[in-house]
Amino acid sequence: MACSGCTTSPKLDFDFSMAFQPIYDAVENRVWGYEALVRGLSGEGAFQVLSRISPEQKYRFDQDCRVKAIELASRLYPAGENLMLSINFMPNAVYEPAACLRATLHAASRYDFPTSSIMFEFTENEEVTDTAHLTNIITEYRKQGFTTAVDDFGAGHAGLGLLVDFQPDLMKIDMKLVRGVDSSPARQAVITGILGIADELGITVLAEGIETEEEFLFLKAAGIRLFQGYWFAKPAFEELPQVHLVAA
Repeated sequence: MACSGCTTSPKLDFDFSMAFQPIYDAVENRVWGYEALVRGLSGEGAFQVLSRISPEQKYRFDQDCRVKAIELASRLYPAGENLMLSINFMPNAVYEPAACLRATLHAASRYDFPTSSIMFEFTENEEVTDTAHLTNIITEYRKQGFTTAVDDFGAGHAGLGLLVDFQPDLMKIDMKLVRGVDSSPARQAVITGILGIADELGITVLAEGIETEEEFLFLKAAGIRLFQGYWFAKPAFEELPQVHLVAA
């Protein structure tokens, strides 16, 4: 049975596409995966696209984003490489977890893209008033073989309280905590605390927004393995960008 919120949501009156930004694995010195970022057909930023979505269209848009990301990744990803695809989703745009996944599962099957290579991330900046609903979403996604992640950790509504209700597979430390961390004792203390909590809960940590070598080297020494940011590569529209791999 299809999600009623998705099927009754008005169709979009415009089209969109995706840009891809790499996620770097510092231990393996390779690309771990890519995050799909919504863009306009001429490369316009996410804000320009999202500003055109009406509240009634959010279910449809969320579903269409997933399908578009999987479609493009299946075409762009090199054959035989085990790369993750990170897709953003809006918890408030998920009507019923199992039903809302049908389009995703259909797209994965159609484009022969393994569900085990798909990670769904939601931003802490989106206020979620129904934590039980979010817990149900995470539970169902894991049941279907997807990886789950929380984006912008440390900059949103829930903070550490979010981890009390449920534990994602991965958390992305917000760039505001990363910026200048190599010279900021306060940021270093906060990130050390986050890493300790993540380790206790079995959560993988990714640092996003890396813009300098100094930020990267400090966070790598602190024990972070996964990274994302302009220092490695900027998002590329409908293609995989060339990645700055760190010399061994």
